[in-house]
Amino acid sequence: MISAKIPVIGFSAYSGTGKTTLLKKIIPLLKQRQLRLAVIKHAHHNFELDQPGKDSYEIRKSGADRTIICTTTRMAQITEFPTPEQEPSLQEIINSLNPNEFDLVLVEGYKHIPFTKIELHRSELNKPFLHPNDPSIIAIACDGPLPETSDIPVLDINDVQRIAHFIYQCVYLKTF
Repeated sequence: MISAKIPVIGFSAYSGTGKTTLLKKIIPLLKQRQLRLAVIKHAHHNFELDQPGKDSYEIRKSGADRTIICTTTRMAQITEFPTPEQEPSLQEIINSLNPNEFDLVLVEGYKHIPFTKIELHRSELNKPFLHPNDPSIIAIACDGPLPETSDIPVLDINDVQRIAHFIYQCVYLKTF
């Protein structure tokens, strides 16, 4: 189980369920409640933060192991990993966060790692539920009834206000 000085809640689901879409709607609602948020998104593919021709891109591509881009309003840090085995674990990423700067860490992905998560499920995808095999799931946000009885809370995946309220309660009432 992930251990952290900051509450961590993840969103676990199969691809195409709408994890990012939901996060984009929940983040502003949690910010309205004055929560300082860190978000960790796990990707299964390479990505580029900057564009060819930009100084930061050219510096990184020239061989820098770590490139930090900083302006008066934003900072990004890009670390190159020579091999996939050097990817930091979720625990290591969370440990790198300053607990004095954040009230909550939201995580998208890492569905096979045990940490507090909300399962997202859409019946149209015909995918199995994750919660029967993952005791770290504390709630299910879905678009229909569950085929079996469940002891964990069931939320409407389209009711972002309710999901945000549930997360807020988890953080401040320590219900997970």
